Amino acid sequence: MLKIVLAPDPILKNVCEPLEQVDPQHKLLIKDMFQAMYEANGVGLAAPQVGINKRIFVIDPQAREEIQTPMAMINPKIIKISNTLTTFEEGCLSFPNHYAELERPEEITVEFLDENNKKQILVTKDFTSRVIQHELDHLNGILFVDHLSRLKRDVIIRKMKKYKKEIKQNE
Repeated sequence: MLKIVLAPDPILKNVCEPLEQVDPQHKLLIKDMFQAMYEANGVGLAAPQVGINKRIFVIDPQAREEIQTPMAMINPKIIKISNTLTTFEEGCLSFPNHYAELERPEEITVEFLDENNKKQILVTKDFTSRVIQHELDHLNGILFVDHLSRLKRDVIIRKMKKYKKEIKQNE
């Protein structure tokens, strides 16, 4: 089972490397990432969050619903964004129990490779759009707290350092 990297950690601030193509090893990684995401009760997980510096993430905006909608995105890039912004509370598996209101474009068009090396284009809005933008930020070394004021960000980072210290002491 993959272990989720907790902030602050330098790997979460790296800009990830693109994949030339998806090979069987990457498909196994994607499967393991879905397992880790579901185990952690998340809706998205990016490769750097499991210590891997590659442009891969998995999402399932319906993860907590009866019918799930898992999707892997390799080398994703947003090719169009709407001018309409929406505010929504976001959290992150690398920041357990920390949430903040963030404003993001309501609708995006994203281009990516799927698990079968096929180019896909997805137009999406609302929650799915937000999840994709959050995970794509991870691939660019941007954390959701980076969108907050310095004061709010510093408070959360301080709490995370304390949390990580407590975990280490209990191991």
